Amino acid sequence: MKIIVKNGRVIDPASGIDASLDVTILDDRIGEIAPNIPVEDGAGVIDASGCLVLPGLIDMHVHFREPGREDIETIIGGSKVAAKSGYTSVCTMPNTTPVIDNQGLVRFIKLQAEKGPINVFPAASITQGSKGEELAEMGELLNAGAVAFTDDGLPVMSAVIMRRALEYARMFDVPLLTHSEDLELTDNGLMNEGVNATRLGMKGIPREAEEVMIARDILLTRLAKGRMHICHISSAGSVELLQWAKAQGIKVTGETAPHYFSLNDDAVAEHMAMAKMKPPLRTEEDRLAMIEGLRVGVIDVIATDHAPHSRNEKMQEMEYAPFGIIGLETAVPLIITELVKEHGFSYLEAFEKVTVNPAKILKIDRGTLEKGKPADIVVVDPERKVTIDEDFLMSHCKNTPFIGRELYGSVEYTFCNGNIVYSRS
Repeated sequence: MKIIVKNGRVIDPASGIDASLDVTILDDRIGEIAPNIPVEDGAGVIDASGCLVLPGLIDMHVHFREPGREDIETIIGGSKVAAKSGYTSVCTMPNTTPVIDNQGLVRFIKLQAEKGPINVFPAASITQGSKGEELAEMGELLNAGAVAFTDDGLPVMSAVIMRRALEYARMFDVPLLTHSEDLELTDNGLMNEGVNATRLGMKGIPREAEEVMIARDILLTRLAKGRMHICHISSAGSVELLQWAKAQGIKVTGETAPHYFSLNDDAVAEHMAMAKMKPPLRTEEDRLAMIEGLRVGVIDVIATDHAPHSRNEKMQEMEYAPFGIIGLETAVPLIITELVKEHGFSYLEAFEKVTVNPAKILKIDRGTLEKGKPADIVVVDPERKVTIDEDFLMSHCKNTPFIGRELYGSVEYTFCNGNIVYSRS
């Protein structure tokens, strides 16, 4: 079937296109991209007037909780939320129950995802059971369909194990996605160490808990000549370390999440456990450093770290509530509101972080509007306001500090492999 997306502003960071163009979808592939494409008999038409037409977005860091916690999210349920949010490809984290550390579990995720609306690329664990003691069978996991390795949720505390993991991953040219945290420095902290933690009487987590591990892993990557991607960067010092590593030619990339460039640790006093995440929200200086790191390209990717938790879990006392918030549905509105409208990012600069850059890091054939590529496309109205409330959120879990916020940026249509998998109307 032929569909023409007409009258939109096409933004394709992979090719640098920012122009008023029509985009043709031919079955599951992108066809002609040109001005004023004539509508043939039988062709479907999507009017994208006033909207951005972007490559389907890529989130390289989500938690869909299956297997083990299907009561709070599933692969299919999470995929539907992603489609509604403009994402056509996601990379799922392996810290499920059981941990994704064998071929059977990787294949299980792939099979489940085939029933859903979008592309799901599983990451497998670096170590068996994510215990940090013995490496998982990387070659077998890749053969089963894994695209990267991570013990996300836990750091690999042993430098020797981390070095070996980088060396093995180098043979396959796949990245390790690192959760950078020194558990001894974290020491059961609940929020960022600083004035707000003292005022609230809460044990703090120093930014050095993140920075020490990033520094170690950068040096190990240099030693092993591997490829590392730093997850959920939150501190100004971490941005400086990443900038230094890139200047040295070390193969390191990094991501931050929308909450780290949109909020600081003042939010904890208002939202309590709904603003509890790891790494924690930090200072205003750190928030602005995330924005500048994204602007200059030191930070390569925006990933949501979408982490559903039930209301009952999050409504516990701060000490007992789990870390993490949902992030898929608020990502596009926060990117447009905070980065584009508030801080002057171009659409090319903002959306390369959720299209071509993660596609390159994960080596997946997505993230571009190039002719002949898979027809993953999202249509976004950047001027339509959305209110983040329970009616807006499709996710089964509503654990977010952005409830009540009015933001710019509405996802109007999402196409995955040429199929309409979400329509707002």
